[in-house]
Amino acid sequence: MQSQAQIDQLLREKTDARQLPGVVAIAASGKETIYQGAFGKRDLSKDDDMTVDSVFWIASMTKAITSAAGMQLVEQGKLSLDEPIGKLLPDLASPQVLEGFDASGAPKLRPAKNPITLRQLMTHTAGFCYDMWNGDMGQYLEKTGTPGIISCKNHALRTPIATDPGTRWEYGTNIDFVGKAVEAASGQRLDAYLHDNLLGPLGMSDTSFRLSDSQRRRLVGMHARDASGALSSIPFEMEQEPEFHMGGGGLYGTAGDYIRFTQMILNHGQGNGNQVLKPETVATMSQNHIGELNVTKMVTAAPAYTNDVDLYPEQAKKWGLSFLINTAKTAEGRSAGSLAWAGLANTYFWIDPSRDVAGVILMQLLPFADTVALDAFAGFERGVYAGLDATGGQKAA
Repeated sequence: MQSQAQIDQLLREKTDARQLPGVVAIAASGKETIYQGAFGKRDLSKDDDMTVDSVFWIASMTKAITSAAGMQLVEQGKLSLDEPIGKLLPDLASPQVLEGFDASGAPKLRPAKNPITLRQLMTHTAGFCYDMWNGDMGQYLEKTGTPGIISCKNHALRTPIATDPGTRWEYGTNIDFVGKAVEAASGQRLDAYLHDNLLGPLGMSDTSFRLSDSQRRRLVGMHARDASGALSSIPFEMEQEPEFHMGGGGLYGTAGDYIRFTQMILNHGQGNGNQVLKPETVATMSQNHIGELNVTKMVTAAPAYTNDVDLYPEQAKKWGLSFLINTAKTAEGRSAGSLAWAGLANTYFWIDPSRDVAGVILMQLLPFADTVALDAFAGFERGVYAGLDATGGQKAA
């Protein structure tokens, strides 16, 4: 079909020109794959062509999986969305708010006005932030010698919050604590819980925190874009013996595996013949849980890792458990009320329940929100909707 050829051409042109190192894209309805393609190289310093089964660090695309695990335990009554989470996770029992620094540069802290809840953690309204979008937190880590979150050391989680719980949306380390809550409520380490209750049942056999030999052979290299726009291969690997499994960003996986997760959401909690979430739970996860608050622009404090992030600046955005929700139709054709998010190395997905379509596009380059990567994502998505429109693929909302 014409739209497939258009997507192929767009992605091939960008990788042939080395504007992108390599890319894998897959789109599907709840029942079947409707597009898949792999273009470019796994690593610009090597000869291996990109393949559809290539393995990527999916980074913050981990968050929706960890939150789905949390919601399984909410269904079972082992976790509560609105009880103070400090009862289960003592480290969160008396949160401190960072209010700047005194004349000597020491951090100024005060007790938070409200307790933190699981719902706030899942919606990025608990007050936790990422230092790459919050310069004060970067300064705090430096002053106190606290390791960054990517170290996967428990000490990295011992940070103050940036605002009182429930008062604003700020993207941050919240979902790492959801992972801790899953562990505390289930009695299993996060990797084992996810394997037994989500990844295994959904047939996501290529998604894990620790790389197997088979995955390593298909692993995509990380790349960095310099000021001139040129790409180079850089060393990168998530900690393979972590103190804690990073529920907010530790997973490796394939596009094919992640599309299975998105199809489970499209199919109201069912995938691979298994009902892993109740239909009403999926419906709840897909709703706005931040009320009058809005998802705001993320301004970079670490330009090597991320650009400013301001997706769909023309419209209000909300947050579900744990997805970005667009409130109006996008230029690419995504329906209002769709779900989406991304990972730091320019991996992206969206789920459009009213059109019964989802897509995943994976790249491995920094900084995040790369303009060429976003252009590839937008072109891929436009092509998918053009194909749906051409074939009359419309499911009633």
